Amino acid sequence: MNFIRMRLFNKLLQTVSLFVLSGALSLSPSGALAALPVVDSQGVPLPSLAPLIDRVAPAVVNINTFKSQRSTDNSPSTRSNSAGSGVIVDAKQGLILSNHHVIAGADDIRVSLIDGRTFKAFLVGSDPGADLALLKIEADKLTGLLLVDSDQLRVGDFVVAIGNPFGLGQTVTSGIVSGLGRTGLGIENYENFIQTDASINPGNSGGALINLKGELVGINTAIVAPTGSSVGIGFAIPSNMAKTISMHLARNGEVSRGTLGVSIQDLTPALIKAFKVPAGRSGVVVTSVAPKSAAAKAGVISGDIITAINGRGISSVANLRSRLGVLTLNKELQIAYLRNGNERQATAVIAVVKPEPVEEIETGLQFAGAVLKASGDKPGVQVESVVKESSIDKVGIQKGDVILSVNQNMVNSLDDFSRFVKKDNNLLLVQRGMGILYLVLE
Repeated sequence: MNFIRMRLFNKLLQTVSLFVLSGALSLSPSGALAALPVVDSQGVPLPSLAPLIDRVAPAVVNINTFKSQRSTDNSPSTRSNSAGSGVIVDAKQGLILSNHHVIAGADDIRVSLIDGRTFKAFLVGSDPGADLALLKIEADKLTGLLLVDSDQLRVGDFVVAIGNPFGLGQTVTSGIVSGLGRTGLGIENYENFIQTDASINPGNSGGALINLKGELVGINTAIVAPTGSSVGIGFAIPSNMAKTISMHLARNGEVSRGTLGVSIQDLTPALIKAFKVPAGRSGVVVTSVAPKSAAAKAGVISGDIITAINGRGISSVANLRSRLGVLTLNKELQIAYLRNGNERQATAVIAVVKPEPVEEIETGLQFAGAVLKASGDKPGVQVESVVKESSIDKVGIQKGDVILSVNQNMVNSLDDFSRFVKKDNNLLLVQRGMGILYLVLE
């Protein structure tokens, strides 16, 4: 399955089309609208999105970018161009939101409005991690769209996508919200996408996803395209994320992210049982906490189960990562977590944490098909070798792994390991390279 960021083809078509739910409104050579019925045989007005589009369309712009380049024979530079879409989010200041990948590498950006005006745009700032960019034009008589609370969206809500697919010019498609909180797609570093079946195609990048009130709920960003074109699965960055990031871009030109300072792991059925997580609860398990980090100062420790951030539930590692991705330095957040099955709360202040170097370790104890070696004065015991198809091999333990704790007891020697290990159902905290994870050896 291929994910495509909707970059436009270099050849721009001259025909401008505006599609609406009830059909297509095409401009005739004389400029007059083709005649379409506006009422049924009983004189009752037909449903149409046209009034909504008339009001919203001026806020959606076409973006053309140009980049200087030299030919293979080093002859004088030529200019390549591509195109995408953008949304005016502040009419007074002339601020436009788009995708980072639409303007990446460009040395000349041009913005075209639906009224025919074209302006040179200046890059205020961009955030590659979230694939957002903020542009500015010097213009008057602009129309902007209001960024509303995307958390209020529900699967099944009607939405409309407006953009510039295939260089056709402004085009409108409609559909519903097909899914929310889509993460782990590998499209961006920080993902929390709205999924929609409103037709999105190459060139819609940076365009608007609006509700039926004409409010901006998302910035169209990517599609699933196994055949190279839309198959009805599109993704938009939710307006809440876009609003937060655009505010930082307007203020600083970039987003300075901090970190909570935890390594985390998705809960598996075995871990849910081992940590005695109440039925129906979701979250992620903390595998390690960086010294002096925001999490460490808040009292979070390895083995805690983070269930919510700022009152909103956490369902997976990808979900937590996307939520933290919009938080910046010195941002305060409330953490809800479980420790030994008990509910706890903590306040953390996001800060910069330098990663601790991973230490090498040193031999002697046989356990469940593995040979463990001592680490001297360093924490944990190292896995020297693993017998293929042994119990420890089947749970994923590998040569070179370091077992840091057994049944939530830290081990600093082979004696510690022998004291805390049980005959069965052992919960092991394992370090592998820079990663740390829990494994259950039944």
